[in-house]
Amino acid sequence: MATDTDTIVIGAGPAGLAVGAALRRAQVPFVMLDRGARVGDSWRGHYDRLHLHTPKALSALPFRPFPRTYPRYPSREQVVEYLEDYARAFDLRPDFRREVRRCARDGDGAWTVSTGDGEYRAERVVVATGYNRVPNEPRWPGQESFPGPVLHSRAYTNGAAFRDRRVLVVGFGNSGAEIALDLAEHGARCTVAVRGKVNVIPRDLLGVPIVVFALACRPLPPRVADAMNALTLRLAVGDLAPLGLTKRDDGPFVEIAEGRQIPVIDVGTLARIRRGDIVVRGALESFDGDEVRFADGTRERFDAVVLATGFTAGLPAFLPDHAASVLDAHGRPRTHRRESGVPGLYFCGYDLAATGMLRQIAIEAVAIGRDISVRRGAASA
Repeated sequence: MATDTDTIVIGAGPAGLAVGAALRRAQVPFVMLDRGARVGDSWRGHYDRLHLHTPKALSALPFRPFPRTYPRYPSREQVVEYLEDYARAFDLRPDFRREVRRCARDGDGAWTVSTGDGEYRAERVVVATGYNRVPNEPRWPGQESFPGPVLHSRAYTNGAAFRDRRVLVVGFGNSGAEIALDLAEHGARCTVAVRGKVNVIPRDLLGVPIVVFALACRPLPPRVADAMNALTLRLAVGDLAPLGLTKRDDGPFVEIAEGRQIPVIDVGTLARIRRGDIVVRGALESFDGDEVRFADGTRERFDAVVLATGFTAGLPAFLPDHAASVLDAHGRPRTHRRESGVPGLYFCGYDLAATGMLRQIAIEAVAIGRDISVRRGAASA
């Protein structure tokens, strides 16, 4: 027998909790589902060194700031504590260990959400399962012959076990850059395989969080903002070419707005590359035992490989009936902050913004809560 409610929120991470708080404020009945065992399970699984890349003042969820005692950039543990406190403050009690298998709109306009532990029915569904739900784990020729561990960044905790070992990090996004730094700090002999061109920006510029500059540039078209900031960023970051990195043809604002990617926010990795603690290579092409072949033909032996190859949202898997109408070619929602192209379906936490994901989540959650409240009021009038 299905559990009936007004709204189903899928996900109990930052986006789901933010939506839950907004619905609680609007007195909208809802059920929150999460495949994990605790609030913010995805944050608990991140590597130990992780801190927010955006300042706490601009990263809080709706109606509740981060504690004053937290540093400017809270740690992973502090974010988890904040999420737990947030859930308590708004009396958010998710149904845990509910793996959503399918969301479908019925003939009567209601939604049925099927899980491994039963069905839920509601007038509306808010999908807030996170941008990084499913690890992207590519494979290369000969990989099965590699004798050491090959682990995705989701399984990486810290570099303590890799001291004095030769470790290859595949990928130079934010996770790859910070994991490489963590390995170097733990005494590993670290190499990074970088397939394409990159944009690198500092986390702070002249003592001011870089996101503050992004906020100031919001009214400008992305290309104009990039042109205005190009010289400042070049002076702050330096020339990437001597480090073995190639700058993207576009700037950070265009990369986010059009490429739907976040530039690398440097927290010390470039300094370690300049010191020679981290070596940069080209794209990984194949394995041959413990030897890796790179795109430039060079070969090198490694003891372990960390795949910082990103994630996908995994939304088409449980929205098979609606994916074509609400998701783009990359499986990302086309609509943010408001009802999608299918009545009663909302998404929160998938809109990349130069001003930070958590800030964007807070804006979206409040807008979604308001929209649902207004529609309920109109329906009952």
